[in-house]
Amino acid sequence: MSEDIGSAQPLAALLGIEIVEATRARVVGRLKVRPDLCTSWNTIHGGTIMALADTLGATGAYLNLPEGARTTTIESKTNFIGPAAEGETVTAESLPVHVGKRSSVWQTRISRDDGKLVAIVTQTQLVLS
Repeated sequence: MSEDIGSAQPLAALLGIEIVEATRARVVGRLKVRPDLCTSWNTIHGGTIMALADTLGATGAYLNLPEGARTTTIESKTNFIGPAAEGETVTAESLPVHVGKRSSVWQTRISRDDGKLVAIVTQTQLVLS
């Protein structure tokens, strides 16, 4: 199931995001920090972090949709906590804060190999009928 979801998201594939678990209650993904995903200081770019979190949160929202509905991100807030260096793999876990008829809210925690927190992203997904 995770491979099907990942292949339906071209940006996720381009970035190399691997979705390792995808359920209605939890989505987990990993991403190897490559040079082309970094700032000039060889650390993961903020946009890469946001794209990773958005991919996972949107996946969780998608898995909770009624038949025939779609979803889109309408708000996202990122707190950058610490860096992840080129060569590391970051792991992201996205959990629902709220799943409703018209929207859902997902919080994603992104951590380094050593368990240190890189970022926390909270996003709101709109349900499109």
